[in-house]
Amino acid sequence: MKRVLVAVMVLCAVLMIPFAAGAAKPGFDNKEIRIAQWGPQTGPAAAWGSVARGSDILFKIINDEGGIHGRKIKYFVRDDQYNPAQTKAVVKELVEREGIFAFVGGVSAAAGMAVKDYLADNKVIWVGPATAINEYVFPVQSYLFGIYPLYDDEASILTKYAVEKLKAKKIAFFYQNDAYGKSGLEGCKNRMKALKTQLVEEVSTEPGEKDLSSQILRLKKSEADVVIMWVNPTSAVIALKTAATVGFKPQWISSNTLSDYVLMNKITGGLWEGVITGAFAEAPDSNSPLLKKYREAAKKYAPEERWGTFYMAGILFAEPLVEAIKKAGRNLSTKAVLKQLNATKNFQGIGPPVTWTSKVHQGTDSIMIQQCGPNASYITLQDWTANELATWKKK
Repeated sequence: MKRVLVAVMVLCAVLMIPFAAGAAKPGFDNKEIRIAQWGPQTGPAAAWGSVARGSDILFKIINDEGGIHGRKIKYFVRDDQYNPAQTKAVVKELVEREGIFAFVGGVSAAAGMAVKDYLADNKVIWVGPATAINEYVFPVQSYLFGIYPLYDDEASILTKYAVEKLKAKKIAFFYQNDAYGKSGLEGCKNRMKALKTQLVEEVSTEPGEKDLSSQILRLKKSEADVVIMWVNPTSAVIALKTAATVGFKPQWISSNTLSDYVLMNKITGGLWEGVITGAFAEAPDSNSPLLKKYREAAKKYAPEERWGTFYMAGILFAEPLVEAIKKAGRNLSTKAVLKQLNATKNFQGIGPPVTWTSKVHQGTDSIMIQQCGPNASYITLQDWTANELATWKKK
């Protein structure tokens, strides 16, 4: 009996060796690297769901080219319905059941805040949140790397454009009552303060609110000639249609989160024409070699998808992570990839150059400014512009 017990113990010890080795390298093995993203495939912000699907194009390209040092990328997408509680559930499932090496993208500031600490506690890398708020990167979060220009930086740049280029006399701000909307409002007000002026009105809405008549009437009463809005696509549609019914026709300006002109013009019934937005990447119809490569890949791998701003954003957010994994080499580990991410300098994908150091995990503060033209065309009004009021670079 003693010999049998000893044999069993030895066998168990042997069997545990590969298990322990695997546990030391979570999220990957010799054949695959597991990467994931949450995103609203349904619900009030479903239009942003294409961000998560867009990342898949880059991963398919990488896999068809042989993977990264022999490993293929296994990609997971989960629908969180733009609901932070659901985000927490799907992220926990992905990390604890699937064993995820890294996350990319991830729509919704509120959703991101709901899982940020959980991912850090589990030492899971998160690159390129599809939102941009100060809480993601200040103070520095060891496992989180921001690409998107911060909403307050973007709002500051757009406000300056409205005052100096459009000669706006009365500016109002219409925002979503969450971290996303409030960040935009803060950036706008900081710029207004620097210009020694102030908003004539600031009005909020809840993400799922369907009747915006009272908000639009308040904006109309303010006599604003420019309204800057920081809301989700559904709220933007309701706002413009409501404004049209009451004869309120300001110059609308929006975050780059609503810069998919084809989509926005369609769902607003043509009301999006003339709207000015920020832009975090080249126009979708750009003829740059890299963008052309991605467009052709999208036709091959996902012919059912419409190529547009949100879809290509998924590629943009994943590009630096792929680059860091490549540079980490065959001896992959979270530590090795973090080292490469912290050494990223002027990485150029289809967006602005991105730089990260161990002390600064916000990659850029630059945007372009575009306007929706006839037939949802893209008109570039201003090239890459940084926020000279940004204080985060000094932190």
